[in-house]
Amino acid sequence: MGKHGAPSERGILQPIQYNIFEVLPGGKPVLHSSVLGLEAAWQKLYELAQQTANECFAQNPATREIVGQLNVPLAEERMRKRLFQIAYTESLGFSRADVLRHRGYSVTTVVGNQSAEVVLTSTKEHYDLFILGHAATEATRKEIVAWLKARFPDARILALNRPHQQLGDADFNVRLNGPETWMPAVAQALA
Repeated sequence: MGKHGAPSERGILQPIQYNIFEVLPGGKPVLHSSVLGLEAAWQKLYELAQQTANECFAQNPATREIVGQLNVPLAEERMRKRLFQIAYTESLGFSRADVLRHRGYSVTTVVGNQSAEVVLTSTKEHYDLFILGHAATEATRKEIVAWLKARFPDARILALNRPHQQLGDADFNVRLNGPETWMPAVAQALA
């Protein structure tokens, strides 16, 4: 089962329903339409966004996940914190990214130091916090911290650690034991 469909009784994927909303100036979301399928949701979202200057979004009503958002006010976009996560296990990195996005953060996730260096040298994006995964050797993690500090002297780095592990050059260290332990550290690092 994925974001594009849900299994039917016969095991055939059925399109998921998405609701298309416009956010009125007072902040109240108003339902404009419901469509089946992610592609149709994006099409309706684009159509609505061309008709109004107000924020518009598409949402899966079953999970309440926002799958698309247009006409986001510039002030709100500037307030959104941008995080860069260097994971060493793809599945853990993506699952942490989902938790962060659901809490309103903008997240870029890469797997491994080399990928991080390639992406960060090819973009001019500003990141408010670098999050470093735990599933690599201490030497590998120290190497990327040194590289980040040299390239981004004002960077804040949060190291997610195994039990009894700390990364001395990171600005923040937290034991990785579920989002309830590391999400407060993210908030503290961005304060």
